[in-house]
Amino acid sequence: MSGHSHYATIKRQKGLRDSLKGQIFSRLARAIQIAVKAGGGIDPDSNARLRVAVEAARSSNMPKENIERAISKGAKEGENLEEIKYEGFGPGGIAIIVEAATDSRNRTGQEIKNIFERVGGNLAGPGSVSFNFEPKGLLLLEKQENLDSQMLSLIDLGVEDIVETEDGLEVYVSPDKLTETRDSLQNAQFKIMSYELFEKPKNSQVISDPIAAHKVLNFLDTLENQDDVQKVYANIDIPQEILKNLNSIS
Repeated sequence: MSGHSHYATIKRQKGLRDSLKGQIFSRLARAIQIAVKAGGGIDPDSNARLRVAVEAARSSNMPKENIERAISKGAKEGENLEEIKYEGFGPGGIAIIVEAATDSRNRTGQEIKNIFERVGGNLAGPGSVSFNFEPKGLLLLEKQENLDSQMLSLIDLGVEDIVETEDGLEVYVSPDKLTETRDSLQNAQFKIMSYELFEKPKNSQVISDPIAAHKVLNFLDTLENQDDVQKVYANIDIPQEILKNLNSIS
C-alpha cells in the first residue's frame, strides 16, 4: 500500500476542513444516541459501542453537557431515531456503504438515492456491496523511531493487521476486541491518536486518473455532508501523487 491512500486515510487528511463544517457535534450526538439504543444501556463501561462514541466525542472537544444530553435522548422511550445502512455503486463502479441515523427513513433514502444518481451511480440491495467489506476495529497509532520493533510488539499483542501510512500506523482488530486492544496498547505505552469501528474493504479499486479521482472524492464529500449520514466507506485506493494535486482534499 506504500504510496497509496485508501478512504480512511484520505478522510483523515481532510479532517481539518470537515471539522469546520459545523456538523461534527450533531453527527457525534446521533452516534451516541444510536449506541445507547443498539448497544444496550447508558453506561459506557458495559456498552462498548457507547464507550467508543463517547470517547470520539470527547476527542473532538464536544462539551460534557452535550454528551450527557445525547445519552439521555437516546435512552428516552419514543425517540424515533433509527440506524439505516445503504449499499451502492458510485462513479466508476466503486463500492460504497453509507451509515445513516434518521427520524425519516423515506426522506433520507430519497436524498441518498439522488446523490448517487447525480453521478451516474445507484443504490443496490442489501449484501450487494457489503460482502466486499469486513467489520473491524481500527486504531491509528503514532509511529515510533524503531518501526520494525514497534510492529513486532504489535503482532505480539495479537493485532490482526498493520498498515503504515504517512500519518501513522493503522492497526486492525476484530470489532469485539477494539476496546480491549485499545487498553492493551495504552498499557504498552503506544500513543493512540484515534480508534473507531470500521468497515474495511477486502479488495480496493485503484483510481489513477486525476479527473476520475476528483469526481469520486467530490461525490464522497457530498455523501459525507448529507445531514443524516454518520459514516461513509468506500473501496477506493488513490496514489499519493494524485491526491497531492487535487484541490478537493487540500
